[in-house]
Amino acid sequence: GSVVASYPYDDSPTHKPSGIYSKSADDEVFRYLAKAYASNHPIMRTGKPNCPGEEGETFQDGITNGAQWYDVEGGMQDYNYVWANCFEITLELSCCKYPLTSELQQEWENNRDSLLAFIEKV
Repeated sequence: GSVVASYPYDDSPTHKPSGIYSKSADDEVFRYLAKAYASNHPIMRTGKPNCPGEEGETFQDGITNGAQWYDVEGGMQDYNYVWANCFEITLELSCCKYPLTSELQQEWENNRDSLLAFIEKV
């Protein structure tokens, strides 16, 4: 896991493991939506999730193009965008995929304002 808002494309023409910005035709819209979420999240907006084992990983403004982070061929985010015209972003909300029950209230607090800001964009 991580703490970042990722947007299409997740796949790139070269299929290199990472580092290739794979721009969609609606890149500006996706960046806007991702930033709307990230800028309201206390950890995500820093761009430094500080996840164990990935302490050096950073994301400018708390957002990333999927393929620039890591290439995913045949992912759902890209499929839905290309074939169903769905404008989806992927939200990585925690370094831990399965947070403890005792941590859920804090996760809610971290994401509440972001969720409201994102919903307002609809």
